Formats: sequence, structure tokens, C-alpha cells
Amino acid sequence: MTGALHHRTDGPADAPVLILGPSLGTSLAVWDAQVPALARRHRVIRFDLPGHGDTPTGTLGDAAPGATAMADLAGLVLDLADELGVGQFGYAGISLGGAIGAHLAVHHPERVTSLALVCSSARFGEPAGWRDRAALVREKGTDAVAPAALGRWFTPDFAGTHTADRLVDDLCAADAAGYAACCDALATYDLRGALSRIAAPTLVIAGRADTATPPAHARELADGIPDASLLELAGAAHLAPAERPEAVLTALLGHFGTPDSDDNRYAEGMAVRRAVLGDAHVDRAVARTTDFTADFQDYITRCAWGEIWTRPGLDRRTRSFLTLTALIAHGHQEELAMHVRAAIRNGLSPEDIKEVLLHSAVYCGVPAANSAFATAQSVLAEDGIPLAL
Repeated sequence: MTGALHHRTDGPADAPVLILGPSLGTSLAVWDAQVPALARRHRVIRFDLPGHGDTPTGTLGDAAPGATAMADLAGLVLDLADELGVGQFGYAGISLGGAIGAHLAVHHPERVTSLALVCSSARFGEPAGWRDRAALVREKGTDAVAPAALGRWFTPDFAGTHTADRLVDDLCAADAAGYAACCDALATYDLRGALSRIAAPTLVIAGRADTATPPAHARELADGIPDASLLELAGAAHLAPAERPEAVLTALLGHFGTPDSDDNRYAEGMAVRRAVLGDAHVDRAVARTTDFTADFQDYITRCAWGEIWTRPGLDRRTRSFLTLTALIAHGHQEELAMHVRAAIRNGLSPEDIKEVLLHSAVYCGVPAANSAFATAQSVLAEDGIPLAL
């Protein structure tokens, strides 16, 4: 094996580690809906499989037909953990990602403290089917399997959503050799005889509409793993974290959760505040804190940043849209300048910000929008960000 898995880390550096594994054909973005809330109390590490997302197929070393086993994928996860200085960790994985976690729990039990298997299995069908799929993808690319994946991954009502389209785009962008190598790993994977060796507390989640790994597969896992818990979700197919994000999140928080406290909320809030506003701004605010303002600083860190900005219902990009609009409506120009910079950090482009300002001219009034345009233009120019033509 060569190189490390592409990964992303969220949450406090000193918090318990939770590694999230994606399913075949998806990138680490499959966990986007759960990460903000999980990262409040965990150091969340997500990774891309070889040939998926931003991980090159070359991380495997040898991606020739039949060369890749589940132990190879699990070894890459352990290499990543070692590189990041992580000894023990909780692990949650979807489908193939879950199989990697189960393999780790069986063969490296000293590393896995807690386990969640989402829409996964102890054996994913007959080896011939996976070898046939690997051969098809090697010949024609992942576009050849995308139409069938849409029907397996999602219920019909969810298949046409933006989230579903984005995940299918990840599949089409996957490297054929990397995807096929992962199919090879699934072909030889069979953990049915070793489930009783999993000692980590385990949660099994199934989608009742999942045709790829039907609920019977989840029941086999739960029955075979000592003291495992089982949750079956209605209205969910194979990618339950995308289709039923709140239900999956609630289950994961209950399984991996740590006690809530004001100290935790403050630490989580400060981490998000720095991520959104930048260290320089927060450092200045902290340096200006006096006995008179200390309680207010504590309040906004715990409540605004530790409770609202960390909620899973909206991503940070959407929260920036809402915050800009509210500040324009109330004429808070100094706060608006701060949140224009925050919006850029949260992924908004100058064109996005311009559209917010234009929209606000209709609903907040032309004078408010005029002032907001002046503030935003000044901030973007000062920070050297090219303005839209």
C-alpha cells in the first residue's frame, strides 16, 4: 500500500475520536448531514475509499483484478489512524464502510471502542456478482452502474432530490480501477463465522426499503454480535444517512454520545466560532473581554455557537445565507461585515452574496440593501476577493 486515505477532520482535537466510513461509490460527503452534531462531542474523521472522492486508487499499491481484500481497506484505515496519532476510536460505517469497521472489530479489537454498522452485512451476496460488476466497471467505467445504483441507494420518492443527484455524481466520478478493487474486497468478504468475536458495543441500523442489504442482513449481524442493538428505519433504502439523516443521527448520538454540559457546549461553540469567524477575529474578541463583558462572551459562545450553529438541521453555508439576510434587515453593518467574511469561509462565493443582497432589496428594503452592498463590497475588496463582474 502506498499513501494515505484522503480524509477530513471535524470537532475538538482532544475529544473522543469517531471514524466514519463511506459506502461503495460514495465519498465522505455521504456523512455531511450527521457531522456537525457528531463533531460537537467527537473528533470526527471521515475518509474516502481508494478511487473515490480525493483518494487516489494508488493508495492500494496493487489494484489488479482480485488483488484487494477487506483486510487491505481496513489496513488503510489503521494507517490513517496511526498517521493522525489515534490509538482507539469509535467507528461507524455504511455498507462497505461498515464491513471495514466489522473487520477491524474482529481482527483489531484493541482499537475499536464502539461500533455502528449502517445498512451493512456479514456477507454481501455471491462472489460472482461482485466479480462481474468489477469487470463491467473496469471495461466501461462507473457510469455503467450508476442507473442501477440509484434504485438500490434510494426509495423512489427520494431518488430525484438534490442530495441523491450529488451522491450519484460521486459514483460517476469514481475511478474505475478503485471502484472495481473495492468490489473485489466485497467478493471475498464473509464475516458470518466471526461475528461472535466482536466485543465492542455495537449498533446495527437497517433501512426497511433497502434491497442491497435487506433487513434480514441487519438481523443476522445483530443476532451474531453479542449484545448488539438493532434499529430498522422505515422510508430508507441503502443510503439511510442521506435519506433519513435525523433518525440516523439520533441513533448515533445515543450510541456514541458523551454527557452534555455547559463546559462541552462552550468548547464546541468556541471550535465552531473559530471555524466560522476565523482565529484572528475570535482572538481579538477574547483579548477585549473584561469582567463587564465576560458573561456575554460566555453566553454567545455557548448558546449562539455551541447550540445553534452546531445543530444538524442546516449546514453552515445555509446558516450564512440566513444570517446575512437578518443582519441586512436590521441594519447591523459591523456584524454584517464580520459575517460576509464568515460566509466566504462557509463556501459562499461573491456571486452568492450578491444574490442575497439583491433578494434583500425586495424584502428588507432598498436603503438596507444599498448599505449592505457598500459594506460587502468594502470587505471583499479589503480581503482581496475578486468581485463578480
